[in-house]
Amino acid sequence: MAPSIRIAIVECDNPGFGSINKRGNYGGIFSSLLKAAAPGAGLAQEDLVFSVFNVVENTTNYPRLEDIDGVLFTGSKYNAYDDNAWTNKLVDFTREILKQDRVRIIGVCYGHQIVGRALGVKCAPSDRGWELSVSEVNLTEDGKKIFQKDKLKIMQMHKDIVYDYPPLVEKLGSSPICTVQGMHIPRKLITVQGHPEFNEEIMTEILKGRHATGLFDDTLYQDALARASEPQDGLHIAAAFLRFMKDR
Repeated sequence: MAPSIRIAIVECDNPGFGSINKRGNYGGIFSSLLKAAAPGAGLAQEDLVFSVFNVVENTTNYPRLEDIDGVLFTGSKYNAYDDNAWTNKLVDFTREILKQDRVRIIGVCYGHQIVGRALGVKCAPSDRGWELSVSEVNLTEDGKKIFQKDKLKIMQMHKDIVYDYPPLVEKLGSSPICTVQGMHIPRKLITVQGHPEFNEEIMTEILKGRHATGLFDDTLYQDALARASEPQDGLHIAAAFLRFMKDR
């Protein structure tokens, strides 16, 4: 019998969207996604053990590394480059993981940016604007091997980006708006800028909410809304995360 893979989901936000909250916040969404992707990684759902830690509500609520095999850092409405106590603690925790060689990191959107910051590269708003809804990512040769596809379609919801690839990191993909779409160090970390956990309902609700506040103008909103129903590769990406966790 294969040993369980123990993944701590570190929630970096309380999103406030009904479509997310009714699924159990980010912890519920990611655990459901990874369980659904388990067969694609040669795993049973029972092989996966999840724990959830919300570090926004409780800034001391972090997993003990001896109790887990991997950490998944979620998306967030906050900025990975902020200089405040809870963000700096999150970066310090990420660096603590990077210093050792057993517990692995999965970073998604904001989590991807936090990993970039922890590795010493610039995270800041892009001068190319927002990247929204289902978008195409051009994969590198490393990216094609990891995701087992020639290109990816992935949900996007970001303006902040990681500006450069850190040293020793495999480049996974790029898009016209964001050059650093994913990073990989074997048996250490894997990240994506997009949101494999989002579906059409979640994306549509976020777009409508942010359009209503004036964050997205009509043109940006209508274009993104028209693409929210397009097929996307969230399950493929989640299966790649699990293959990364299995790799010995």
